[in-house]
This record gives sequence, structure tokens and C-alpha cells, in this order.
Amino acid sequence: MKFHTAILVDGNNTGIRVPPEVIEALGSGKRPPVKVTINGYTYRSTVAVIGGAFMTSLSAANRAAASVEGGQEHDVEVELDTEPRTVELPADFAAALDAEPAALKTFDRLSPSNKGWHVSQVTDARTDETRQRRIAKQVAALKDGRAR
Repeated sequence: MKFHTAILVDGNNTGIRVPPEVIEALGSGKRPPVKVTINGYTYRSTVAVIGGAFMTSLSAANRAAASVEGGQEHDVEVELDTEPRTVELPADFAAALDAEPAALKTFDRLSPSNKGWHVSQVTDARTDETRQRRIAKQVAALKDGRAR
């Protein structure tokens, strides 16, 4: 479903308001997984209800890839995303999780977005020392049953 809208900015948050009729037409509840296309660039997201409005986020990386900025108006296309959501584990993080069955059990129960958060904590490290420290921290938290 296509619609025209302004990219909203609220502090550090940037998003797209999705019209209620689009959510209704998708027919998959109030928080559907979606593919969003803006300025020819497509990314995967989920709709959330914020302050009574249907919103989907537009991260800095997605804004850069789409060459758009907050405050601009654009045509947006939203479609239901029915593809499975998977997160690829780096080999060193996977090995650390395999070595701690309780951590792996917690990780396996997480949503794709929470899994992605844990992976990004590892992959965003700039040095190997930081990466190894972060792997240990993530595994410890997961071993204790904490999602974050």
C-alpha cells in the first residue's frame, strides 16, 4: 500500500506514521512485520503503536541508504513481510553460546530483534579485545536469563 507522508523526527527518534487504513488493509493485527520502501530503498521493520499512532522506525542507516532526512515528505510503500526473520551469528559468538547451554537456550527464545541487538553488540566492536569482552558480557547476561 502506497501513501505520502513526512518523515517524523522526535528527539533522537525518526519514523514514519502509517495510516490506520494501511494497517487495516494489511490484515495482520496492529503490529505487523512489514517491508517499507522509501525513495527506492526497501528495509524490513515492524509497526508499533506510539501515542495512539501506527509508526515504523527509520534508522540512521536506513535514512542514509534511502538518501532521506527527517522532515522531508516522500511516497512510502508498506507491504506485509511474511518472510522468516533470521539473525546470522558470527562464528565466535556462536561458539561461545554453544559452550554455555543456558545462554544458548535464552538466546534461542529471543525475538529476532533482540537476537539482532545481541549480535550487533559483538559486531560493532572496533577491536578484537572489545569484541571478546562483549561476547563474554552477552553470554553472561544470556546465561542469567536476561534478554538485555
